[in-house]
Amino acid sequence: MAMDSNSKLLVMWNALLVVLLSSWVCSVTASVSYDRKAITISGQRRILISGSIHYPRSSPEMWPDLIQKAKEGGLDVIQTYVFWNGHEPAPGKYYFEGNYDLVKFIKLVKQAGLYVHLRIGPYVCAEWNFGGFPVWLKYIPGINFRTNNGPFKAQMQIFTKKIVDMMKAERLFESQGGPIILSQIENEYGPIEYELGAPGKAYSDWAAKMAVGLGTGVPWVMCKQDDAPDPIINTCNGFYCDYFSPNKAYKPKMWTEAWTGWYTEFGGAVPYRPAEDLAFSVARFIQKGGSFINYYMYHGGTNFGRTAGGPFIATSYDYDAPLDEYGLLRQPKWGHLKDMHRAIKLCEPALVSGDPTVMRLGNYQEAHVFKYKSGGCAAFLANYNPRSFARVAFGNMHYNLPPWSISILPDCKNTVYNTARVGAQIARKKMVPVPMHAGFSWQAYNEETASDVDSSFTMVGLLEQINTTRDVSDYLWYSTDIQIDPSEGFLKNGKSPVLTILSAGHALHVFVNGQLSGNAYGSQEFPKLTFSQGVNLRAGINKISLLSISVGLPNVGPHFETWNAGILGPVTLNGLNEGRRDLSWQKWSYKIGLKGEALNLHSLSGSSSVEWAQGYSVARRQSLTWYKTTFNAPAGNAPLALDMRSMGKGQIWINGQSIGRHWPAYKASGNCGDCNYAGLYNEKKCTTNCGEASQRWYHVPRSWLNPTGNLLVVFEEWGGDPNGISLVRRETDSVCANIYEWQPTLMNYQMQASGKVNKPLRPKVHLECDAGQKISAVKFASFGTPEGVCGSYREGSCHAHHSYDAFNRLCVGQNFCSVTVAPEMFGGDPCPSVMKKLSVEVICS
Repeated sequence: MAMDSNSKLLVMWNALLVVLLSSWVCSVTASVSYDRKAITISGQRRILISGSIHYPRSSPEMWPDLIQKAKEGGLDVIQTYVFWNGHEPAPGKYYFEGNYDLVKFIKLVKQAGLYVHLRIGPYVCAEWNFGGFPVWLKYIPGINFRTNNGPFKAQMQIFTKKIVDMMKAERLFESQGGPIILSQIENEYGPIEYELGAPGKAYSDWAAKMAVGLGTGVPWVMCKQDDAPDPIINTCNGFYCDYFSPNKAYKPKMWTEAWTGWYTEFGGAVPYRPAEDLAFSVARFIQKGGSFINYYMYHGGTNFGRTAGGPFIATSYDYDAPLDEYGLLRQPKWGHLKDMHRAIKLCEPALVSGDPTVMRLGNYQEAHVFKYKSGGCAAFLANYNPRSFARVAFGNMHYNLPPWSISILPDCKNTVYNTARVGAQIARKKMVPVPMHAGFSWQAYNEETASDVDSSFTMVGLLEQINTTRDVSDYLWYSTDIQIDPSEGFLKNGKSPVLTILSAGHALHVFVNGQLSGNAYGSQEFPKLTFSQGVNLRAGINKISLLSISVGLPNVGPHFETWNAGILGPVTLNGLNEGRRDLSWQKWSYKIGLKGEALNLHSLSGSSSVEWAQGYSVARRQSLTWYKTTFNAPAGNAPLALDMRSMGKGQIWINGQSIGRHWPAYKASGNCGDCNYAGLYNEKKCTTNCGEASQRWYHVPRSWLNPTGNLLVVFEEWGGDPNGISLVRRETDSVCANIYEWQPTLMNYQMQASGKVNKPLRPKVHLECDAGQKISAVKFASFGTPEGVCGSYREGSCHAHHSYDAFNRLCVGQNFCSVTVAPEMFGGDPCPSVMKKLSVEVICS
């Protein structure tokens, strides 16, 4: 069509106007971007402190409090995975209610004024059952997980798009005015890609392109993915990430998982990470130009139901996080990190404006100095020596640096924080039995062994467990008959034949003619197991019933979806006249799950559908038994748990909701010695509970309880004594402080900087019990050179004899108190030429 020059001009103007308008709209809405220094929000570079809180690992009633405590702890961002198997339990059937109400969780974060980093994955690892994948995914024809595979990519794209579209519909991306500033696709794929080669590379490139194509208006990240294609930011996960650099000079240095501790496995000791080392790792990352750091976990929570992965991951996912499993502050970790976050934020304008100048201060010491645009500077002084103090000269002053520590100087002069000097109080928690009239009154119902059970189907040979159960239950019965001839020698000489069973895991109970003959179980490191022991057989037909049990599906490793569980054999009987008989290729009968599961005995309706034994007929130490009782909710709002120490292994339900698997009979192996914060940390370095249950207490969310008549159901596999179960509440037993004289504090720095005071101020010790508690006694106080740790302090060679007086005067009878750490508070200086500290412990009641 011919055009005159005027109409051409008009078209060009319109086109130019559209371009200008669209670029203007983009600049208003696309308000999250990045450069080499930091994530930029609304044109401002930000040092962002983030923490992982996984919404299904707590109850919705806990969410507002967890988010508020994260905000008070100095966080800017809440990071969470999205749990595919929780949201799509069957193909195309979606669930976003209860503790899977993702939109509600994100809106609560927004209400608190925080941002969100949404890690869609949808592979999450996370010690979560099957790494977050729904089990039905495995049975799509031709599928191969996390590689360049059409069926897998199609399903992954459908779910990823579903989540992104949901967020867009609720206007939750920052580009729409929502809180989501970042999203993650895939998860720790780099090591897998390395093993898979070309198909792995093709898949990760596809995933990146697919994600970017969804048009969220916020940056995407990939963690542990050194070759993440532009514009995706590759990020670091680990105990330390100061060594890390992104793959392009124009991307910011981000740490998506700073591990605050480690997970607990059944049979393993419980790991913890000292607050001093965690703070040191973060300060070290920030001083090297890091601008985004996320604590994994900030609140770990609980693996309710059968959500724990592994296998062998415990029900508790406490992770030694700053907020404990129950949502209470873990002190001193929470407070020590809060103090550091405030110190880092004081330096933020300098940290985001340029690169640091590095100065050597000694063999193991250096300074990182950041200049402010407006003049002045901030400095981080580091001592990497794990064994000795260092006295360093910086500027025209001297600084004492404890071993393995970093001091933060927001004005290059005054220290406001040192990672090894903890100003926060230390809180010791205890589990207190809830007073109950005569305790729990139990009723019992015996689960049938497979000898009594009608089998679901019969096959020749042994079947793999997960392919058979599709993970609808932990339990699969394998049953077969053994014909014993009356002429067998062992019937006369009494030498029992030996039954040997090889299983791919994870646990096994062996019944012969309806009697428990023994059990065997693996571990996270070695899930496979072998049962081999003498069994009582009689002439004629003997019924062998094997209950194979899974303890969570694997969540990590190349093609973990192909890993096996269950009795794959061989199964043999040794010591017969014929020598060895192989039972593997006999006819085997199979039954998925337990009779009690089919009857829904854990539910209110199901539990009333059968006759339960009561009183003296409730058998103790009997295998395969269901127990039930009812109880009223205790007063108050302290968090609750069940003390299961008298039980063996099984599962727990309250009002039909599954608390999770219990396994207190699995004692923790390992070496739990003293642990020094200094020096490189790994998950085996600092542990507790050796020789005791890996997990004794099981969290009961208060919101699951009714005021009266709560139904508690326990299924016990091994045989335990239900009369030993008790309901307990978690509360503070005592609080401690351990403060050096002249220890730097932010408050004192701010008083001096504002000109209110012109001389150095003494630090203060702050002690606080739980709400509703009061400080009832001073257990220990010493100003001088006290030794030991909270709970076991002792006097050193130097001690001020009036150390207790100030605490008895100012603290006893109070919920909260502050005492200045100065000689005159404790009757004078007990040793003038010595560097002193104050150690104190007070009882809360």
